[in-house]
Parts: sequence; C-alpha cells; structure tokens
Amino acid sequence: MNSDSPYLRRLGPFALDVVLVVVFATLGSRTHEGGLSLSHVADVAWPFLVGLGVVHAVARRPWSLQFGLTAWLGTVAIGMLLRQATDEGTAFSFVVVATLFNLATLVGWRLVALALQRRNA
Repeated sequence: MNSDSPYLRRLGPFALDVVLVVVFATLGSRTHEGGLSLSHVADVAWPFLVGLGVVHAVARRPWSLQFGLTAWLGTVAIGMLLRQATDEGTAFSFVVVATLFNLATLVGWRLVALALQRRNA
C-alpha cells in the first residue's frame, strides 16, 4: 500500500488521533485518584473515542486543519455528552482540561504537519 492510498490517508490520521485521546485519558488517570489502570484509562477514554469515531466516520480530508478543528470540537462535545449521560462527571475543570488538551493535540499535530509540508514545498 503506497502513501497515496485513500485507506492510508484516512487510517493514519485516525490512528494518531486515537493515540492522542488515549494519551489524554492516561495522563488524566495518572494524576487523579483513579490510578493508572487499563480499566480506568478506558473509562475516561471511551466517550471521547466514540466522539472521535463519529467525526472520522462522517468528515472528509482527515489531514486538514479544518478537519482537526472538527475532530476537536466533535470529540470533546460528544465525549462530554456521553460522560454526562452515563454519570461519569463533567466538572468544569475537567471540561476545561479536556477541551484545551484535545485542542492542542488534535489540531496541533495538523498544524505541525502543515508547516512541514509548506517548508518542504
């Protein structure tokens, strides 16, 4: 499969976004009383991963900056709605941290990729 494959162009950004959401959940789990266990990380991550999956399923051009903004907003919004619906908690400080961390990562890597692409063009 070459790097121009449509499959790879969708799978690569999705995989990186998933890793970044899991990093968010892992860092959050590590700093709170839940501890760093696979089940606790999964409890924190799953609503955001569902949100991310929905966005990736319906949006186009996953490498683009516009998609990064959509991924960020959709991941956080759907994640918070699911957390609220399942009584997982949406404390103001958690919402702020989740919003800012996911902005920095889901949009941030795309900004870096865009800058590198322009530099190499």
